[in-house]
Amino acid sequence: MRMVQAATLSSIDDYRIVETAPPEPGPGEVLIDVAACGVGYVDALVALGRYQVKPPLPHTPGQEAAGRVAKVGAGVTGLAPGDRVMASVRGGFSEQALAPAAAVRAIPERMAFAQAAGFHINYVTALHALADRASLQAGETVLVLGAAGGLGTAGLQVAKLLGARVIAAASSEAKRDFCRDLGADEVLDANGEGWRERLKAACGGRGPDVVFDPVCGPLFEPAFRSLSWRGRHLVLGFVGGPIPALPANLTLMKGAALVGVDVRQFMLLEPDRARAHLSQLLAWADDGRLAPPLGRAFSLDRYAEALEFALTGQGLGKTVIEVADL
Repeated sequence: MRMVQAATLSSIDDYRIVETAPPEPGPGEVLIDVAACGVGYVDALVALGRYQVKPPLPHTPGQEAAGRVAKVGAGVTGLAPGDRVMASVRGGFSEQALAPAAAVRAIPERMAFAQAAGFHINYVTALHALADRASLQAGETVLVLGAAGGLGTAGLQVAKLLGARVIAAASSEAKRDFCRDLGADEVLDANGEGWRERLKAACGGRGPDVVFDPVCGPLFEPAFRSLSWRGRHLVLGFVGGPIPALPANLTLMKGAALVGVDVRQFMLLEPDRARAHLSQLLAWADDGRLAPPLGRAFSLDRYAEALEFALTGQGLGKTVIEVADL
């Protein structure tokens, strides 16, 4: 079995493809033949030791995978070899990976492995953020920053499914066209002078009700200042660079809230609700209402390029490693 592995987290150059014996699933575990594995900004940070939670060594990147069940461990029911599944795994940059049975879900027939490999975390994050943390109501306006990335794409699509009007901000014309194709009602250049005025015009003379912000970059404070009364600014990540600060008096002046969204703790502390969210999302995918766009794909041999690309923020949708044709 081939897998990507490193003994240290100092550089992408530390990683190598190694040959190892396939793991055996223990009680309550499932061994998956990996077809595709998602690659995100956080995966790259973890691979380089820059994330707040450090993985044990040696480390194999990849926490979301899709493929077919190879074997099941003792006590596992409802899953059988050959089943098409997605899973939270330990080391998805591999031809086979282990997952707890509770973290394995069947894939809707209309969903490709590459779509499923980047689905769980981003889309559960988006639904948790918008439904639970922002209490989004149908008819409200959502501004999505970094709207063409993996998490931004999920926020755009889920907001539309919840009945919102969506304004997508992105840094290039190609990204804005991508957002239009996904159903954005308006698109904005994320750069340039007069951004707040252009946002206000796109909102019909007011401001957005919700800001969905996985970037927290240069537009962080201007977006918060633009919120309508009782607006909610969702903080989902910091791919925009240094973590920004906000003058506390702005929350009072706007009657607005700065709201943190941590899907890792949500899944840990509210597992039943997290599973319900995933079930709802998969139901939308099954009936054709939700179709995650396919991002750029890399082969397993090009794992270093995939990690470097994930750090750039240039991708459209979720980047994936395609491991095998299953």
